[in-house]
Formats: sequence, C-alpha cells, structure tokens
Amino acid sequence: MHPAVTYLIYMASALAMLGVFTLVYTAVTRYKEFELIREGNIAAVLSYGGALVGFSFTLCSSIAVHASFVMFLVWGAAAMLVQIVVYVAVAQAIRGMDDAIEENNIAMGGLIGSISIAAGIVNAACLT
Repeated sequence: MHPAVTYLIYMASALAMLGVFTLVYTAVTRYKEFELIREGNIAAVLSYGGALVGFSFTLCSSIAVHASFVMFLVWGAAAMLVQIVVYVAVAQAIRGMDDAIEENNIAMGGLIGSISIAAGIVNAACLT
C-alpha cells in the first residue's frame, strides 16, 4: 500500500478515535464540559484538554510502534479505558472534584488535566 494511503487511513482513524473518546469521556464525567467551556470555564478545558492530550499520547505511540492497524485500534481502545479509569479513580480520591470543576477552580482543573497527561505518557511508554 502506498505510504500516503496508509497515512490517510491512520489519520482518519485517529481523528475518529478522538471523536469517540470525546463522546465517551464527556458521557462519563458528571459535568458538561462543552457547556462549561462555552461559558469560559478554564478548569473544564484544563481537565478535558489533559484527558484528550493524554489519550493522544497513546495513539501517537501506538501508530509509531505497531505496524498492525488492528493493534493500533486495540491500543486506542485501551487508552480510552485508561483515561476513563483515571478520571473515575481521581474523582473518587478527590471529593468535590466535579463541583470544583463546575465552579471554575483552575487549580483543580490543572491538577486533573496533569494527572490525565501523566497517565497518557506512562501508558504510551508501556507500548515501546
């Protein structure tokens, strides 16, 4: 297969997976990320953005390391699961986290986003 076709397949698939991740992640969280972001809530964008970047790290690593398209899809699904588990675990460990995000507690949004990015980096490193 021509490299340009392979590139387009991976790019389209990764973008589709980002869309699916967004749908799943925003369904799991208690607050409405996009409503809060439209209102200018920085904590919500830091939290969601961190999860999105963390998820993307694993997609990136999977594309770079695995020649198999099927394995790319499998690791993408696993990356989604990791980010969801991280959110649920952090929400359980930090009481009032969701309320803090809704109240635009920027420090809390930064913390949650940073934890999500860290989880994504570690997850991506585990693929190498």
